[in-house]
Amino acid sequence: MTLTVLNATSAPKSADVWLVAVHEVGSSGKPKVAGGADAAFLKSSGFRGKPGETLLLPATDELPQRLLLGLGRKAKIDGAAMRRAGASAARKMLRTYTNAAAMVLDDLPASLTEADAAQSFAEGLVLGAYRYDEFRSEPPKTTLKKVVVVGGGRGVKAGVALGVRIADAVSFARDLVNEPGGSLTPVKLAAEATRVAKREGLKITVLDEKAIKAKKLGGVLGVNRGSDQKPRFIEIVYAPKTYRHSVALVGKGITFDSGGLSIKSGAGMMTMKTDMAGGAAVLGAMAAVAAVKPKVKVTAYVPATDNMLGGDATRPGDVLTFRNGKTAEVLNTDAEGRLILADALSLASEDEPDAIVDLATLTGACVAALGPKIAGVMTNNQAWADQVLEAGATTGERVWQLPLPADYRKMLDSNIADMKNIGGPYGGAITAGLFLKEFVADDIPWVHIDIAGPSNSDGIDGEIGKGGTGFGVRLLLELLDSFKKPG
Repeated sequence: MTLTVLNATSAPKSADVWLVAVHEVGSSGKPKVAGGADAAFLKSSGFRGKPGETLLLPATDELPQRLLLGLGRKAKIDGAAMRRAGASAARKMLRTYTNAAAMVLDDLPASLTEADAAQSFAEGLVLGAYRYDEFRSEPPKTTLKKVVVVGGGRGVKAGVALGVRIADAVSFARDLVNEPGGSLTPVKLAAEATRVAKREGLKITVLDEKAIKAKKLGGVLGVNRGSDQKPRFIEIVYAPKTYRHSVALVGKGITFDSGGLSIKSGAGMMTMKTDMAGGAAVLGAMAAVAAVKPKVKVTAYVPATDNMLGGDATRPGDVLTFRNGKTAEVLNTDAEGRLILADALSLASEDEPDAIVDLATLTGACVAALGPKIAGVMTNNQAWADQVLEAGATTGERVWQLPLPADYRKMLDSNIADMKNIGGPYGGAITAGLFLKEFVADDIPWVHIDIAGPSNSDGIDGEIGKGGTGFGVRLLLELLDSFKKPG
């Protein structure tokens, strides 16, 4: 569905419900409410204005129906609270109302500007309304078409517009993650990237199998050997008229992961259409980078293939040679994401950016360490990692730093090659990060983000729904917008 979110000076007469954001005050938790709410009704309802709470007030002679949206205690209201309120409102209205007017910008804490509040609320509305119904014979009917954010000072209109653009980019990433691997092949993923790049006025280059061979991308070719689907390597460039610095974004694009000859169980394959969520996040960020307008050149690299077990699939024990000349003994073909990222990181390093960040659904070990809602961060440069951690805190996309201890590198030692592609039964997220580090130039700040946990969700939580989450899109856009060259 398409939800239109706009800013206006007054509520349109066509609005069939008003949205009123409220916050808790005092130790009793009694909400402070605008919009003609009746105190006795509120008390009997149990509504306290807590984050994500909603309460529908009946229409009166003077006022239409009003949907109260809890923000929590005023001092703690931030962008995450506004997104949660917007998402809760969208879900409540989706099948009941057509047009809504939102009064959300009154009485904010000093730490949150009207523009930022409006942006976050708009993001929540669009993401809360998101549905993936491409393969349903009878999609659930929805009626909500438009929400008008009323009032606000300078910057609110721009904030709403930017929030919608960012949320649309997240929704695009979600669509890619949710589409089945038999439909979203590497060729189709490249076509989707091309469509978005042309729409946004970005330069795009897509390497086919012949060009991938010419570039000596041995990791991509090695993973693709067992597949009937041809690989692609996607490169997209955003370059503002003037810039001093450059950033490379690298995303894992395994469109389906069977595990190869180290085949997964049936249950283990059920969500493996989502194994390209890192690439989806990078492409999602590129879908909105022109709207955010960071003052840096941004180059995206997405190697795309599926990992299957055809007649000539890479065998355990085979050795691959990567773009930078290093070799790896493949002892587990289900540790394939790092193999295609190795080539992408090598190419990114050759372009000598000021910093590199990669996103990948890389290891179950990271999920075991941090759970399903937090991504792991590893780095060769603490100043760059600090910027990633700050971007995660700002956007509410949670990340946590893991170490890359040099003495763990010996876990990757191979008897016949420069390294092997697995490091043993323990510390799998860390040894995967150490493997990737081998393909980043020593003098380039680099961060690896393992998004295996938060890339997909089994339930609803704020702006997150079931299925692909689009995790990383907002973090990347914030990271680019606030970029400072790491020391």
